[in-house]
Amino acid sequence: MEQIEPIISNRLQKAVTQNHHMPVLKNRKGKQFPLPIFLPVYHPVESPFSVNAWVKEFDIQGCIVNAFFLYKDREIRKKLEKNHSLHQYVGLPDLVMTDSGAFQGFQGSLYLKNKTIVKFQEKIGSDIVSPLDLVCGPGESRSIAKKKWDRTYIRIKEAFSLIEKATLAGVQQGGKFHDLRQKSTEALLRLDIQYLALGSLVPFFNRNHNLAFVGKVIQDARRVCSSEIPLHVYGAGDPVELPFMIAMGANIFDSSSYAHYARQGWYMTPYGATQDREKIKSGEYICPCPYCKGFDDISSIIDNTKMLTCHNLWTILKTVKDIRVAIDNNTFEQMLDQVLLHHEHWFPQSELKQSWLSLVSS
Repeated sequence: MEQIEPIISNRLQKAVTQNHHMPVLKNRKGKQFPLPIFLPVYHPVESPFSVNAWVKEFDIQGCIVNAFFLYKDREIRKKLEKNHSLHQYVGLPDLVMTDSGAFQGFQGSLYLKNKTIVKFQEKIGSDIVSPLDLVCGPGESRSIAKKKWDRTYIRIKEAFSLIEKATLAGVQQGGKFHDLRQKSTEALLRLDIQYLALGSLVPFFNRNHNLAFVGKVIQDARRVCSSEIPLHVYGAGDPVELPFMIAMGANIFDSSSYAHYARQGWYMTPYGATQDREKIKSGEYICPCPYCKGFDDISSIIDNTKMLTCHNLWTILKTVKDIRVAIDNNTFEQMLDQVLLHHEHWFPQSELKQSWLSLVSS
């Protein structure tokens, strides 16, 4: 592999140095968690393993649970509302965020009011509560995007008046329109939101690792936000993209990518996910996780969905931990260089490098 051009590091410095100060995230009891952080999406009924297993096997600090799924199960709902026992039910004592079911609402009517699901999240003890925002797809028109944001803003204002102990996630919307997203962020800051989440971005950064749109959205949001406000990118869970989003200013991520990728046979690495068994066997990347060590033929882990799920989750969490260490040690720029170098070698058709350079050189 050729060495990456020195000019890239110079450009990276412009983007990275302003975002080295990382705030902390607090739960409703005031316990602090260092950022950046990855919150795996956890489904208590469908997950192949319990959070108790996560705590024992992974360096996991928190997770995100879909409150809509909990609410629509009458027995679970009554139990949680009676005992305020979300953390106990999930099995994670310190940090549990809840999603409102907004994505499910994008797929069909939920027959659920924003006020109802927000009050439910607060009552069961969620640390970070999500409003029932209106997801805006990349193909939707400007008029639709604006209408959805206007309705989302009304719901966030309503949610803000209902929250007592939890933190409310102020969800930015605006579809593919930068100016609408900028106005969305500014409106949320005027509400004194202390937690900003960027919604409906997954379709943009799932396109061949092109970070042009999501990177600019993150940059714009961080430019007007206090460095103390956590910036959450909903749905981000590919380890190769996380360091670049962090360099832009984001510092909280959630996803069920570790499981989705595994079901389709995708093996995650810090340099990109692959289904190519020969690439895995080549030895260019040797995974240090405990799950890969159990296989004589490392490529055969692709055939074991549960082990591949564990490997993928471990890889995401390890990547975020390595980023924290690199930031603390002032080696984050070198880390980004190495990711670009290896990624381009493995995936020469990827748009990651070019889109990243366009962001940091603009």
